[in-house]
Amino acid sequence: MKKGLIILFAAILSLSACNKFEKGEGDMTYKIYKNEGKPKIQEGDLVKFNVIQMIDTKTGDSTLVNTYDNERPPFFTVTKSKFPGDIVAALKLLGEGDSASFKLNLDSLATYNDQPKPQAAQNNYATITVKIEKVLHKAANEPDSVFEDKKRDFYKVEYDALIKKNKASESSKIAKYISDNDLKVNVTSSGLNYIIERPGNAERAILTDTILVDYTGQFTNKKADGKINVFDTSNAKVAKEAGIYSPLAQYAARPLVLNQLPVGFAEGIRLIGTGGKIKIIIPSKLGYGENGGGSINPFTPLVFDIELRSITKSNVVGASTP
Repeated sequence: MKKGLIILFAAILSLSACNKFEKGEGDMTYKIYKNEGKPKIQEGDLVKFNVIQMIDTKTGDSTLVNTYDNERPPFFTVTKSKFPGDIVAALKLLGEGDSASFKLNLDSLATYNDQPKPQAAQNNYATITVKIEKVLHKAANEPDSVFEDKKRDFYKVEYDALIKKNKASESSKIAKYISDNDLKVNVTSSGLNYIIERPGNAERAILTDTILVDYTGQFTNKKADGKINVFDTSNAKVAKEAGIYSPLAQYAARPLVLNQLPVGFAEGIRLIGTGGKIKIIIPSKLGYGENGGGSINPFTPLVFDIELRSITKSNVVGASTP
């Protein structure tokens, strides 16, 4: 875990022992941890930040949002406040490099931000800890069109920096995951790391076949709470434990056409037969590459635990194993 994140978590854990929060707008209270003395955020500015949002529950603190887990801070264009003491009012107390915790009213968040109040909450506030990474300030009376051009340049610089960082660290992420989990992996000529936990039968899928699989996909880095960092799964229990459960999703073995999957996933499947189970560690060149997709960042290695339930042969005339 990075030093800055450790400091923020130490600050959060000390909240119950130290109640020296100052009164802000409306019902908001705040505590500044770091003040770099730079210009404060104003309406119209573009902010790059990391945030941890927590609530108190019967079983202790519960984390609702932690952007550190994604390893890609979000951007936010500061708009007008929706209510006194909202997140905009909170951000305006900070500048680039600053960090702080805010207690915001859950009823107000539900009313004005269409953010349902968590049923497990034991009091009427959320604790939001923020670290401001970068700020692009909009000058007074600056035309929107001019600032939009500046924002595009800003995004590009930040995105290029993300790509460079991820590309340089990908190999070490894979090596660290293997070492931390004490794995004895095999490596294919393409660079796929794998462990066959159960080989299954002798049948092997070809690229035009449909497979039925149970799987869990995770990033190589753990979440800040120490749990595995799951981004997709066919298992409802795993989804709930990972905090990604959706009542709209169907949690069951899923049919997938092999040639429509990332190259590394397809390669791993073809190493086992029906009834087989495999763990694969996919380098980005066999996954989502330099562009990523959705929650997957550029140059991001992925880990999948897969169990092959069945293979449905294709009806394509002349289909054969390449």
